[in-house]
Amino acid sequence: MSKVCQILGKKTISGNNVSHSNIKTKRKFKPNLHTKRFFIPEEGQWITLKVSAKGIRHINKKGIKACLVDAIEKGNIK
Repeated sequence: MSKVCQILGKKTISGNNVSHSNIKTKRKFKPNLHTKRFFIPEEGQWITLKVSAKGIRHINKKGIKACLVDAIEKGNIK
């Protein structure tokens, strides 16, 4: 499975390491992903998602059901 947050769609981006002498080399910035189980009370079941730390905070604020609907609309979850 790829390193993409299933709620927000955050993924790996590229950038530069910059040394003290200002030499630039390519590097990757990876999202802070966690595999976490969430309970959906409306359906009475657990689901497992790969979400970023910010995605977990997003779920705590809006609720799991609203976040799942948004993620399906964006195409992050099929």
